[in-house]
Amino acid sequence: MSAPSSAWALELDNVAKGFGTKAAVAGLNLRLEAGQFYALLGANGAGKTTTLRMIAGLLQPDAGSIRVFGHDLAAKPMAAKQQLAFLPDEPMLYGKLRCTEYLEFVAGLWGVDGRTAERKGEDLLRWLDLWDARANYCENLSRGMQQKLTLAGALIHEPKLLILDEPLTGLDAAAARKVKDVLAGLVRDGLTVLFTTHILEVAERMASRIGLIRAGQLIAEGTLDELRQQYGNVHDTLEDLFLSATGPDTDTGAA
Repeated sequence: MSAPSSAWALELDNVAKGFGTKAAVAGLNLRLEAGQFYALLGANGAGKTTTLRMIAGLLQPDAGSIRVFGHDLAAKPMAAKQQLAFLPDEPMLYGKLRCTEYLEFVAGLWGVDGRTAERKGEDLLRWLDLWDARANYCENLSRGMQQKLTLAGALIHEPKLLILDEPLTGLDAAAARKVKDVLAGLVRDGLTVLFTTHILEVAERMASRIGLIRAGQLIAEGTLDELRQQYGNVHDTLEDLFLSATGPDTDTGAA
């Protein structure tokens, strides 16, 4: 299904979400251009994961609107969700399926025809160095292989927006490098990526734009150089800037 014309890959307007008396996200406004590699950073409890889950359609906002390539998530949820894929911080797989079976299953959920699914599945497994493990059961894969297989499943329907919550958690150095290289290549090919990470060096190296969130609101946004101009100097690391903008007593873990 084609998306309506929109200047933005993702738009959040005054999005709010609370749990009981606690506001997890409080009037969040966010814009992502197509082809951006955007890092959303914040301390534990800042509202990052809640925000990602609302964009993915797993949580319903209490207020505000979310649009994915012009599709309103509330009014046209299927059209909006067709444009995106969401990877949580823990791989979600069916342990008794083999790798190829898992990709065929996910492709079927998205309505990808069998022949295309088979071709795409092979391409993705080879690209992610999983081809030799294609007949293995998901439950027998290492954490890194599970993460890469989940990424393959997310890409099987060729989404335009990829949402990643702590994509490198639990990966060894080799698997993390592979995932980073794959993501960088996808962005070069035009995919829009929104991700959270507590590894600020990764965000510093990979993100083309960075947003800092505190108490469910965006408090700073820009390129690394723009954040340096606002919060520090030309030699500051992203960690320096993060602490300057959000305060010294923050923890950059997932939240």
